[in-house]
Amino acid sequence: MADIQSLLSVRDVKALDRNGSDTFACVLLVRRITSKTAKNGNAFLTVELGDKTGSFSQNVFGDSPSFDLFSSLPEGAVVRVEAKLDYYQDRLSPRLLRAEQITPEQLAGSSVLANLVETAPEDADALWTEFQQHIASIQHAELRATVQAVFDDIGEQFRVAPAAVAMHHAYRHGLLEHTTHMARAARALLPLYPEVNADLAIAGVLVHDTGKVIEYQGDLVTTKSRRGLLQGHVVLGYQLVRKAGMKAKLPSDLLERLEHIVLSHQGELEWGAAVIAATPEAVFVAKVDDLDAKMGMVQRLLRNAGENPADEFSEKHFGLNSPLLLTKPRTAVGEQPSAIN
Repeated sequence: MADIQSLLSVRDVKALDRNGSDTFACVLLVRRITSKTAKNGNAFLTVELGDKTGSFSQNVFGDSPSFDLFSSLPEGAVVRVEAKLDYYQDRLSPRLLRAEQITPEQLAGSSVLANLVETAPEDADALWTEFQQHIASIQHAELRATVQAVFDDIGEQFRVAPAAVAMHHAYRHGLLEHTTHMARAARALLPLYPEVNADLAIAGVLVHDTGKVIEYQGDLVTTKSRRGLLQGHVVLGYQLVRKAGMKAKLPSDLLERLEHIVLSHQGELEWGAAVIAATPEAVFVAKVDDLDAKMGMVQRLLRNAGENPADEFSEKHFGLNSPLLLTKPRTAVGEQPSAIN
């Protein structure tokens, strides 16, 4: 086995000359394995592999020597792969040459595991301290007690949970980062909209995604839990908020409005909302949520591109429905675009 400390990251691979014929080796996390059937009836696998710097997918066909390996591996396994650089429809899709599983014993004492698991770029302890301050800033006593009761129940899970499986803030501490960023944005925007009750809006921001601590499961790889599949985070969050609100004796009108924020924050029924936002605070929270989700996608694409991206544009991002331009705006006539730092 080659030294697993000295292999390329996904970002390194994407920086290679795509017109060349480089072969490379990586240690990667098996994020997802999907069984499919080709038009000729033969079975194949689509395997998503990644580390903290990015991911790529490749097809593993039945005649590949690695087919049996990936057929038997669980999602969350760690593998060493050797592959030849290749692209398909402008997406990195290496041609797999060899793959083998890395055992926990082989990983012990190495930095590889930390390199595989993506975490929020901001310090999690600092984010949590700020988050507690946002709770404390709620002036209405029963509303503040309701929010506090929710996080007394789920705080430890909330601190480490991702905000999504793949779409936005999909990494350790991502849910805390996303919600704290929303609270910052809400505080900045609230003076522009005096029609929005500030306490209710901040409370809604803080609890809107709490159901995700139940919806998602897994340590190295995030998947949906049984309750996540059967009920979803919108309903699960509603249940958490209703229980906390009744415990805190929150007046029924405020509890109904807070519940409505949770039920409507996804914005559209086809995006998973139980209802369409129908109060000033619910409209406000849904729009702030969408803003930070989209900008979270942008920030992650820029981070994964690195300081000197090999390509001017990212691959098309499903959530943005577009590739993202990775270079800074020109600030002077004749100045060349520079890489995003």
